[in-house]
Amino acid sequence: MLLDRFRHYIKENELLEDGDRVLLAVSGGVDSMVMLSLFAGSEWPAAVAHCNFQLRGEEGDQDTELVKREAERYGLECYTRNFDTKEEAEHTGESIQMAARRLRYDWFAELSREHGYTAIAIAHQADDSIETFFINLFRGTGLRGLTGISVTRGRIIRPLLFATRHEITDYALTNKIGYREDSSNRSTKYLRNKIRLGLVPRLREVNPRFTDIMRRNVDRLTQTQTFIDAGIGRIRTEVESRKGDTVTIDTEKIDPSFPVGFVIYELLSSGYGFKGDVIDQITSVLEKGWSGKRFYSRDHVAYTDRGRIIIEPVTADDPCEVSVEERAHKVYAGNSVYHLEHLDIDHIDTLSTPENVVLVDADSLAYPLVLRRWREGDRFVPIGMTGSKKVSDYLVDAKVSRPEKQRQFVLVNGDGEVVWLVGRRLDDRFKITPQTENVLKIIREIL
Repeated sequence: MLLDRFRHYIKENELLEDGDRVLLAVSGGVDSMVMLSLFAGSEWPAAVAHCNFQLRGEEGDQDTELVKREAERYGLECYTRNFDTKEEAEHTGESIQMAARRLRYDWFAELSREHGYTAIAIAHQADDSIETFFINLFRGTGLRGLTGISVTRGRIIRPLLFATRHEITDYALTNKIGYREDSSNRSTKYLRNKIRLGLVPRLREVNPRFTDIMRRNVDRLTQTQTFIDAGIGRIRTEVESRKGDTVTIDTEKIDPSFPVGFVIYELLSSGYGFKGDVIDQITSVLEKGWSGKRFYSRDHVAYTDRGRIIIEPVTADDPCEVSVEERAHKVYAGNSVYHLEHLDIDHIDTLSTPENVVLVDADSLAYPLVLRRWREGDRFVPIGMTGSKKVSDYLVDAKVSRPEKQRQFVLVNGDGEVVWLVGRRLDDRFKITPQTENVLKIIREIL
């Protein structure tokens, strides 16, 4: 019985203890509605939190009404909140999905602080974890990305990872649990849905036991990563030294019988948030014996010096200056990743883009470009204007707050001209015109 397996899974994985109070993230879909039912039939005190991201009109409102009605039926406190997700995404430069995720988890944390909830339950199940495996595999990842969805992360718990989507849906139908189907789940616009609706059914045709096999594979990979984490922890004590906020990794102390590049990857990704592309660049620079070049993660800056990697927190006055070569497809600067795509003008559907996307006349650029924080003296020609304007004056006129000013980046051409006041305005000299043949499309995604 699913309820018995649910209780066993929570106890076996020590997800909850006596005295814990659980906040249930309930969307109205079958997974979260079954999770609500299971918690209502268990011994742990719970309340419900439901977000309406105002992206699906009447559908979203009907989701909210269902969740409120079911929470009331079970006698559980129900918190609901509406978010203007599109406006938030336009303001921050995030994708809709990233903005929704941040708003959701920030609100859950706020509710937990205010009302004393000690755990936040998310209704991911086994098929979600398998889909995440393939998403990360296709995007390129280390072993950690192939371990699926973690059972816990901080106060977040996922008590349905033991069950498949089929098992959960059967339970809902057998027990007459109401739920709503998000129409976007049938769209192949998103990578997860392409995997769910296209790839996975074909793999099940090859082996009907695909889900069970993949679940065991993910478990083994997770155990392998746990083993590696323990080993990297020991290596870290041997090769890292710390002085204040500065960490030094002496790569020459890494046992040469180990895969040194892999060890460096694990040290930098798990400890300081550096991504695969950036770590590859750091490793390449180390191999060439170069010194001084700076590399950035969200919160840290690293540079190489005679076989050592020096890591420091990024300070507010750090320029975060990153070179952008013509062949680059992905660049990290500040708290963002920039995706670059070279297109010809015939592949541009529209010239209307959100603030986090810019289309540039590629033939007007001189490489390498530079992404950096803006500084006093920077000038540009805001698109649609004929005269130049100081970046500082533009930010004042736009009533940009001091913290936002400190985070403001510019993309600079090889000749020193500002191409893009990132997330705000393109320079008129680099816009697409009727004569444009080649386009550089840049998408900024906040991490």
